[in-house]
Amino acid sequence: MSDPFSPKTPSPFDPPMSPEELEAAEAAQAAESAAERDGALAELEDLKSKVADLTEQSLRAHAEAQNARRRADEEIAKNRKFAIESFAESLLPVLDSLEAGLSVDNATAQQLREGTEATLRQLLSALERNKVQAINPEPGERFDPALQQAISMVPAEQAPNTVVSVLQKGYSIADRVLRPALVTVAAAQ
Repeated sequence: MSDPFSPKTPSPFDPPMSPEELEAAEAAQAAESAAERDGALAELEDLKSKVADLTEQSLRAHAEAQNARRRADEEIAKNRKFAIESFAESLLPVLDSLEAGLSVDNATAQQLREGTEATLRQLLSALERNKVQAINPEPGERFDPALQQAISMVPAEQAPNTVVSVLQKGYSIADRVLRPALVTVAAAQ
């Protein structure tokens, strides 16, 4: 079924149209073109509005991301500052003990030893509170290159690639090696 109001394409077999019919057909075609143009313009305006909304949302999201990144950076800087402050604060009693020990004139060897041992206990306690752990492998333990540094390989009466002796303790903080333990390792025989 065809629409009786839509202009039809003239066929060579159709009778010629009168000037009134031609004018009416042109007017109908102009009205249809105007309606299509108005529809396209309305759709264009709708799309422009959506683009503007999406652009605004994008700018807001970008600004929020920058603000979040800035706040995170500030928080990290603050945490580092206060972590160092806490560590330094835990070392102050050790400093006080050392200064007090040095201020004593004519201290006996026994007094110096007792003061040094007390100061060492304070230092070890401060390190422990700040999660600093000693790396001190026992002789016979398997050599671990992640925690230990082999200074030399020596012939020994134990299994190869095991620790023979510790020359210097190592230290780690929160599972991160600050300094590996310096060890000698048993050589293969």
